[in-house]
Amino acid sequence: MAPITSVLAAASALALVGLSIPVSMRRFSAKVLLGDGRDQVLLARIRAQANFVEYVPAALIVIGLAEVNGARAWVVWTCAVSLVVGRAIHAFGMLTGAQSKPRAAGMTLTWLALVLGAGGLAGQLLG
Repeated sequence: MAPITSVLAAASALALVGLSIPVSMRRFSAKVLLGDGRDQVLLARIRAQANFVEYVPAALIVIGLAEVNGARAWVVWTCAVSLVVGRAIHAFGMLTGAQSKPRAAGMTLTWLALVLGAGGLAGQLLG
């Protein structure tokens, strides 16, 4: 059982839907069926969604494996919270056109989740 990762996966699925709806809505209003149509708003929405898809699956895998292999709960929770907060801050930065600070903070927290999760997993397997 992996209750922490299960909650994280469910929240991630909902977050992905939350990032996908604005992409679809903009595609409809801009009449762009494929690509970004050189629409900067659509491009930002696509990239926010894509960046989420690029990072979250690997994080879920490493966090889940760390959890089922007996990593300490604080490690798993720290990874989960870092991932959720990091992805939220990053998406906010991407979707509002904010300068690089929110995006950088979001990426840093995402990387923390990945590195700490990998460390927790490796510690369980090698320790």
